[in-house]
Amino acid sequence: MQLKEIEQLLEKYNKGEATPAENALIESWYLTYRNDAPRASHQQLEEDQEDSLNKLLFQINSTTKRSYTRAFAIAASLLVFVTAGVLMFMHHQAKKQQFMAAAKPVKNDLPPGGNKAILTLANGSTVVLTDAKNGKLASQGGVVVSKTADGQIKYAGSGQSISSNTLVYNTATTPKGGQYQFILSDGTKVWLNSASSIKYPVNFIGNERRVELTGEAYFEVAHNAAKPFRVVSSGQTVEVLGTHFNINAYADESAVKTTLLQGSVKVSSADGSSVIKPGEQAQFNNGKINVVSGVDLDAAVAWKNGLFYFEDSNIQEVMRQFARWYDVDVKYEGELSARHFAGEIPRNINATQMLDILSFKKIHYKLQGKTIIVMP
Repeated sequence: MQLKEIEQLLEKYNKGEATPAENALIESWYLTYRNDAPRASHQQLEEDQEDSLNKLLFQINSTTKRSYTRAFAIAASLLVFVTAGVLMFMHHQAKKQQFMAAAKPVKNDLPPGGNKAILTLANGSTVVLTDAKNGKLASQGGVVVSKTADGQIKYAGSGQSISSNTLVYNTATTPKGGQYQFILSDGTKVWLNSASSIKYPVNFIGNERRVELTGEAYFEVAHNAAKPFRVVSSGQTVEVLGTHFNINAYADESAVKTTLLQGSVKVSSADGSSVIKPGEQAQFNNGKINVVSGVDLDAAVAWKNGLFYFEDSNIQEVMRQFARWYDVDVKYEGELSARHFAGEIPRNINATQMLDILSFKKIHYKLQGKTIIVMP
């Protein structure tokens, strides 16, 4: 890119007219190079390009976001496109708000996912939660199922005695492009990611609380030392008394990953078990459990917090997340890109915005209906 074009980009930025991706390029350069860029040679910056492409997430003080000096502008005129592969949207340090610019609508675009789920009741009837009105949805097994004003599904005792010790089950299912939050009858909170399902009793009877999961969910389990909470998924069982953890058990991922944020978790399979501590992740694959320490907890729960999070991810790993959230099929033409991605992007943007950000790393694509074709 010519110097004049770069200066035009900086002018757009100063006027607040830059696209989100252009904002990301400029601000990421500023945060990365503000201490040493004026002293660095152009050759050195060229050599550092590939490293800088993957430095995607930075915290920025909102009071300094627009107070850049003339020295920065001059340096950026020469160096900003060193970071021309950045996939980043800025977060204010104080308020942690997404830094987004207005985007023009694109023909044949696809919107992001949202709160969508289907609830299958014990009698086999279904409720489309997206369209359901707030208030009581059903009463079963001595429990009232209701939709709260903030869109959660809550299970609470009806005040009536339970006439049977037989467990009554519900199943919640999210489609591609869907997610939903539930509060089970014991007070446990469950966030269900896209293309996932969870089967659970409307009322926990007996000496355990057992649910079955496919896909991905984040749990904040209500503490009950006398009644352990167990999650069964893809050949493993996670047992807790009360804690916060995430389970990624998608069939198309390389392993079932259980990541612990608080408390203690026991992960078991037919071949053995392991107890993990906060900051650890149990990876279950081919019948074996491998415990990894020092994992990035933000990465594990990014989806729950409205973010895509990439951590040295290849294009296939990136597109698997993309396909689930935008409800698309992904096809590849030619040789797959060897590039890797790191950082975070908000999940509340349209598909073409997401793809345009990826294109800064020379990922080419075509959007045909609900199919993404990734090209060399």
